This record gives sequence, structure tokens and C-alpha cells, in this order.
Amino acid sequence: MAKKEKVEREPRGPFKEARKKLRSLKKKNSFLALLIDTVTIIFWALIISSLVKTFLFRSFYIPSGSMFDTLQINDRIIVNQLVPNVMPIQRGDVVVFKDPGDWLGYIDEGEPKHPLAQIGDWLLSIAGLISPDNDQHLVKRVIGVSGDHVVCCDANNRITINGEPIIEPYIAKDVNPSDTEFDVVVPQDSIWVLGDNRSNSEDSRYHPNAPGRGFISEKYIVGRAFIISWPFNHFKWLDNYPDVFKNVPAAKP
Repeated sequence: MAKKEKVEREPRGPFKEARKKLRSLKKKNSFLALLIDTVTIIFWALIISSLVKTFLFRSFYIPSGSMFDTLQINDRIIVNQLVPNVMPIQRGDVVVFKDPGDWLGYIDEGEPKHPLAQIGDWLLSIAGLISPDNDQHLVKRVIGVSGDHVVCCDANNRITINGEPIIEPYIAKDVNPSDTEFDVVVPQDSIWVLGDNRSNSEDSRYHPNAPGRGFISEKYIVGRAFIISWPFNHFKWLDNYPDVFKNVPAAKP
């Protein structure tokens, strides 16, 4: 004889209403827990990104052709902010620095942005994806460091550092090391910089009357650019060409 299946009956009256409320409460609690977890993750992600941006790395884009062919217009670079405060700056480094005074001239800030756009920029800047103050910075290559005697040029049209001529493979093709002569000694805790596109770079050569006389004090240096991160087909590590400078003697005290 077949056994009858036991059928569970739905509760009636107040019990049925209580079960519905319990199910609804569980759904609400699950959604609330998910919302809290999401907000917490976003909060800590922003905190970590902000710390990374403040102390370790920043992203900048390239607005001009002064560093051709190393950097192209609108390339995005990642900058190591441990240079020079923790790690020493070296000849050949590509560095980002704040305008030390009268290098950039007047900066047109354009039309004010919509408040929502400003909030978006603020969030992206916290994450290190954009730099709202990008237009107040420059990017060049370090040629001379503290105490270096940098001269242009010798009889073979080569820049010399502390009497040693250098051959520069990074400068733009068919461009002279410099069409402007100079003979400088780099002050302590400062650098002398040139763009790789020497015929189209407003660098240390052209600011003898600006604050610093063309030299960049280390306090203005944001850090060393070490990678091109975007566009992806330009992705590469930025070399500081140690072999170019390996025979340069130490600066005289």
C-alpha cells in the first residue's frame, strides 16, 4: 500500500504574515550588508590610492613635443616620487618637476567645470588616474647634477660633463645636442635639465634670468618618470642610459 506524502501546509492567519515579514527582513538585511561591504571596499580603495599617490607614484600626461622621440604628445607616464628624497637622482633620469618660476608663463585654466565634473576629477585624482595640476609641471632629462660642470659644446659638437664628452642616443633624430652654447656649474641640491627634442625644448638653457637661473632645485622635483603607461602601444620602461654617463668623473668639490 503506497504511503501518502506529507504535505506541509502554509501557516494561516498571523503566522503567515510573520513569515512574510521575516523573509522581507532577511532580503533587506542582505542588501544592507552588501551595500555596507561595497562602500567599505570603495572607501579603503580610495584611501590606499590616495596614500600611493601622495607618497609613491603619480600619473602625468605629456602636453608637448619637447621630449620627442622618447615621449609623444598625450603619452601618460608613471612617476616614482621616492626620487630624490629617498632614492638619489641620477644623470639621464627623466624627471617631472614643478615650474620653479617663469618657465611656463601664463596658464589658461579655461572655462569653469560643472560641479559634477569637478567631483569626478577629484575622485580620479585621488585614485592617481589624472593630475589636475598637470599643466603646472614640466618633464625633462637630467644632464647635470650637483657640482657638475656642463658645457656645450666641444670641437665634435658634443656636450661635456666635468670635461668628459657624452654621446646621447636619446635625442631626436637629426637634431644637434644644442644650438645654444652654455657653460654652467650646477649648484648644490640642484639639477640641469634638457629636453630630448633639443631644437624644440624650453629647458635650462633658456631661463638664465628666471628664478634659479635655469637650475632646478630638488625641492621642485616631483619624481622620476620610469614607465609610459598609455597608450598601450607606447608602453615601455624609460631608460636613464647609464652607459652614456659611466665615464663622467665625479664633480670637483
